[in-house]
Amino acid sequence: MSEISTRLQQLKNDYPSLLNLTDQQRNQALLDLATRIEQQAREIINANALDLAKMSINDPKYDRLKLTSARINAIAADVRQVASLTTPLGIILEQRTLANGLDLQKIRVPLGVVALIYEARPNVTIDVFSLCFKSGNAVVLKGGSEAINSNQILVELIKQSLQAQQINPEIVYLMPPERAAVYDLLNAVGLVDVCIPRGSKNLIQFVRENAKIPVIETGAGIVHTYFDHSGDVSSGAKIINNAKTRRISVCNALDTLIIHRSRLAELAELVAPLIENQVIIYADTESYRVLEGSYPAKLLKSATAEDFGREFLDYKLAIKCVDSLEEAIKHIQQYSSGHSEAIISNDPQSIEQFINQIDAAVVYINASTAFTDGGEFGMGAEIGISTQKLHARGPMALPELTSYKWIVRGNGQTR
Repeated sequence: MSEISTRLQQLKNDYPSLLNLTDQQRNQALLDLATRIEQQAREIINANALDLAKMSINDPKYDRLKLTSARINAIAADVRQVASLTTPLGIILEQRTLANGLDLQKIRVPLGVVALIYEARPNVTIDVFSLCFKSGNAVVLKGGSEAINSNQILVELIKQSLQAQQINPEIVYLMPPERAAVYDLLNAVGLVDVCIPRGSKNLIQFVRENAKIPVIETGAGIVHTYFDHSGDVSSGAKIINNAKTRRISVCNALDTLIIHRSRLAELAELVAPLIENQVIIYADTESYRVLEGSYPAKLLKSATAEDFGREFLDYKLAIKCVDSLEEAIKHIQQYSSGHSEAIISNDPQSIEQFINQIDAAVVYINASTAFTDGGEFGMGAEIGISTQKLHARGPMALPELTSYKWIVRGNGQTR
């Protein structure tokens, strides 16, 4: 048995101790962790700087990797929010008495040992732990080598908080950063109950193709916003700018703007706010013709077929002109990853058709896709955004980290 398998076996053996904790004990450990994160902010930033030094500032993952004082405070705030949420454990989902007198209850229980594979996102280390711990799960963390120093100090703070509350610190396991360790994890049948990959399309595809353990996919975000024939230009410009530039490295950032041909005359006004952030536009033939002379020439390029269906993770945006809502929906259906899709419209019929026909985890009407986030949805931190349809879809938080079991109470019944 490999060292990793041995450690996973120990984690599986230690897991039942979590089931004896009260919600108050879990909350106290989380509040302790939030305080430690704030108190050790300088040390966290110093460790993070070691990771940043190994990555090019032009790498799309650089922004995801970077921790600042503001981001560390936000991480601590998310932990406190998770502590304040109602536990899903023990909630009765169904209850009834059969004709034979058996009393049935269907109650929420933890998934068990939950593993996360993720890349340059040290904030995920804390998000994942806080949500898994609150919902009664043990945690396996497989972060990327590019964030090893950041992840190590954050996991050390987690263990300190657990020890301070007399909770077994070994219920969280940070795996070695080497890529080869992923194979041991994906083959840990019977030791890991579910694996959740967070990261690039290539990472998720690799996990899907190689895992022998259950997987919940958190797919890449190829995100569209459709500006309908009845859309409001003023609010539309703000929505598009926010969805594209608020934070380019996240999966809910806008990749393609689709515009109804009847509104092409207002396209320059719609994208004008993007100039401040030097957003490069890849425009189809008609959109290019409209923007030529009004959008900076150095930022305007002709789109190729490869520019549609791209997750840019950069200050880049594709634009597609369509003749109808039906054509817009067809384009989205062809290229969408099923993450977040939006319509800007004041036509109730268009809005309803968009809602009914767009197959995505989150569908927006006259709002920025930047809101696809567990914290923004009032769920606390998130474990990821599922783009599949089995078990969970969209932002995943406490309820999505549970399963259920049936409790049957009798008084001697036989069949």
